[in-house]
Amino acid sequence: MPPTDRTDRVRLGMLECSVGGDPPRPALPTRRRVVGGVSRRGVSGPGPRLSHKRPAYPFRVRTQRGLVDYALQRRALLASVRSGRTGVTEVCDASPYLVRAAKFHGVPTDIACPLCRKEPLTHVYWVYGDEIKHMAGSARLPAELESMARSFGEFSVYQVEVCRTCSWNHLVASFVMGTKGESAPRSRRRAVK
Repeated sequence: MPPTDRTDRVRLGMLECSVGGDPPRPALPTRRRVVGGVSRRGVSGPGPRLSHKRPAYPFRVRTQRGLVDYALQRRALLASVRSGRTGVTEVCDASPYLVRAAKFHGVPTDIACPLCRKEPLTHVYWVYGDEIKHMAGSARLPAELESMARSFGEFSVYQVEVCRTCSWNHLVASFVMGTKGESAPRSRRRAVK
């Protein structure tokens, strides 16, 4: 039975590519998924390939550790919405406080909202921890996170993506920041023979 929707079509093809200085050889079958008239590759082939990975943090941070990425959970949720198992109203449920935090404390991205595609997503960074006392449970800018990391021993950061138009929100990543555990390990003394 032929598929009725363009997003259901999957083509298999064989490509030739060269790896490093090796001679050209047949590659693994490449799965191509046609989404809205655009073909997306599942296995890299010849030519330039755009990376869809986003960094968990907009710039390099020395004090960041214990990163947990929630990309697979996000993909599963979006697949369940697209298949109809989960309603759009169930996932577009950002609280007004979260939407306001995205407006005033968020970092705009160039990634379009996966549901409404009207506006780019905004990343909001929430901080929690015993050492930060009154600042726990608040949204912070990345510059503030860096100064907090130098001042406090350890606190958790939760990065949430928010669409201010349709109220889509999802946890992108969580990580720990702070000076705890940053010192170099002590060197051992060598025994004198």
